[in-house]
Amino acid sequence: MRGCNGYKLVLVFCCLFFGVSSIAQKKLADAPKIAPAKLSQDLHTLHKVLEQNHPSMYWYTPKDSMDYYFATAIASVKDSMSAWQFKNIVASYLANIKCGHTSVHFSPKLTKWYTAFRFPQFPLQLKVWKDSAVVIGNLYAKDSILKRGTIVTSINQLPVSALVDSMYSIISTDGNSINFKSQVLTNNFSNWYKARFGNQDSVYQISYIDSLGNKQTTQIAAYAPPKPKKDSIKKTTETVSKSKTIKPVVPKKWTLLIDSATNTAFINLSSFSGRGFKKFITKSFRNIKVAGVKNLVIDLRSNGGGYLKNSTLLTKYVSDHSFKIADSVFANNRGIRKIPFGSYFSVMGHTLAKLMISKKMDGGGYHLKRYETHYYQPFTKNHFDGHVYILQGGFTFSASTLFTSPLIKQKNVTIIGEETGGGYYGNTAILIPTIKLPRSKLLFRLPLYRMVMDKTRPKGGGVIPDVHVEPSSYAIKLGVDNKLEAVKKMIQEKN
Repeated sequence: MRGCNGYKLVLVFCCLFFGVSSIAQKKLADAPKIAPAKLSQDLHTLHKVLEQNHPSMYWYTPKDSMDYYFATAIASVKDSMSAWQFKNIVASYLANIKCGHTSVHFSPKLTKWYTAFRFPQFPLQLKVWKDSAVVIGNLYAKDSILKRGTIVTSINQLPVSALVDSMYSIISTDGNSINFKSQVLTNNFSNWYKARFGNQDSVYQISYIDSLGNKQTTQIAAYAPPKPKKDSIKKTTETVSKSKTIKPVVPKKWTLLIDSATNTAFINLSSFSGRGFKKFITKSFRNIKVAGVKNLVIDLRSNGGGYLKNSTLLTKYVSDHSFKIADSVFANNRGIRKIPFGSYFSVMGHTLAKLMISKKMDGGGYHLKRYETHYYQPFTKNHFDGHVYILQGGFTFSASTLFTSPLIKQKNVTIIGEETGGGYYGNTAILIPTIKLPRSKLLFRLPLYRMVMDKTRPKGGGVIPDVHVEPSSYAIKLGVDNKLEAVKKMIQEKN
């Protein structure tokens, strides 16, 4: 429960900044409404922009079906509604494209405004996969019933399967794999629950499985931080401002650990973006070479992607053959069409990039030929030639699967974990401007290029691991990383 207590501390500090009394009493139902005519106009704008520019609009869902989903969205805005409610309609429509890089979110201004509606909130943090939900955190730290590892079967009499399906409907992912959606819910269940169901409940009815395997039902109150006294607010604020020792702990994006006892190096990469990545990787493989390491574990389970040049750099250190990025990188047109007037400035750089790097091909469309034809060579200096174990999960996405793609059939590479959220066949990870819908002020991400990594692969799922290891309520209860333990066991048996 240590993580839960830390989360609670963060919430208390948030309250000090925004004023607890106003936060705790606001309801989403009180948010300002937007006229249905304006919302309908935004949906028509969205639909036109997607049809004109999105390179895989009908990759998984045919046009007649997307037209049906658009008509359904239009029919859903007969009455005035808040930007919060409208966001769900847009998200549901976009999710049918089945493109994880096409999503909707609030502008910074709307995000700041809706911050005031964060409380009260659903108090449990749940690990979600398939039809399962297990408690991994509880804002009521002293709760003796809904503890870490407890299996939850329903919330407010709605079974977990129906509950997560409802939330899945507003989360975009690549193809048909739901693992990415599962991990997105796990990362912030309470916020996604509020996004889908609002914050109208003051008490939640929770059905669960007790330690003896029996079905039980209990209640838990919505969480709102207690209102501190004025003196305590002043004292806490002064303590924080005067103290030189209290600093936010920022987790490292990249770490290297070498275990000399098992002759194994562990590299954890939570992202392929950020300054200093090349330096970190170069230094890490130099240290691995000096240490004479024979086993390398690369953990990508929390890696949602990043820069293509960084994932390619890593591949060069472990690939035993030359490789290219993709068989095809395609855009519908060279410019960006039908975008709202207010978004011209924000997409200018992407438009120029398309003009400079794309080439029109016979049969129509614009291609990035370098990615389609250029073969990258593995490094010779500090190249790793031992056995590579890649840990992956639902949040392994975008550039992470581009790193793994050339290594899938390599003899000294073993992939462990769950199916990735990122596509096995392809994705839309190159050039993604943000477009503002003029009336609701919502923002949506618009991919400009469709990438097919390997045209011989089946389309629709993620990268399938060689060794499948699923989550378990027992491992969660004990705090055991069963995927990492599986890798350690494989290395031990090999040794």
